[in-house]
Amino acid sequence: MEKFPITDRTEITRLAKRGVYDKDTVYAILDEAMFCTIAYVRDGMPFQIPTGFCRIGDKLYVHGSVGSFYMRELAEKKLPVCITVTFMDGLVLARSAFHHSVNYRSVVVFSEAKKVEDQDELYMALEVFTNKLQPGRWDDIRKPNAGEWKATMVLSFDIQEASAKVRTGGPKDDEEDYSLDIWAGVVPLTTTRLQPVPDDLLKAGIAIPGYLK
Repeated sequence: MEKFPITDRTEITRLAKRGVYDKDTVYAILDEAMFCTIAYVRDGMPFQIPTGFCRIGDKLYVHGSVGSFYMRELAEKKLPVCITVTFMDGLVLARSAFHHSVNYRSVVVFSEAKKVEDQDELYMALEVFTNKLQPGRWDDIRKPNAGEWKATMVLSFDIQEASAKVRTGGPKDDEEDYSLDIWAGVVPLTTTRLQPVPDDLLKAGIAIPGYLK
């Protein structure tokens, strides 16, 4: 099992047993997540940008307008960034207030941005991003025209320094509290896709695509 190297920035020190460094786990969490947060420091002030993303191999990709100030700044100044994603999988209700917790999966990546200049890589990143949001969508839509490609910027981030932290299971109470007459357990949390709602301006006679059923 291939693992990321443990560095001063990625080592899990608080509840170290929850730290995970194997690439399969880190990539699985990244691939399931729709959005990430990119954090960096500009002129001594912290900034966090929530954005959609996708992964291809050992790189993360984000896209936006060529007019995006933060994207231009990250690409031009090679600012170090911290990219995070988090899933809340359950509320862990213990018998004592102190031992309440959550089940979660999170990933932290340290990297820096590179502007994607290669047209094939640019095209692939937008295709993967679109199909990540909705599998099957790319083959069903009008592709970007020359003007839209020109207005789009894509940044890549090498995934070389990363770690995950994961909690699963039920509450961990103090031994003397297990005899208390208090309910304890886990309330699962999920993100669910609901029935698609058609656009008010949808052309008559267009059936819902099979990939949305």
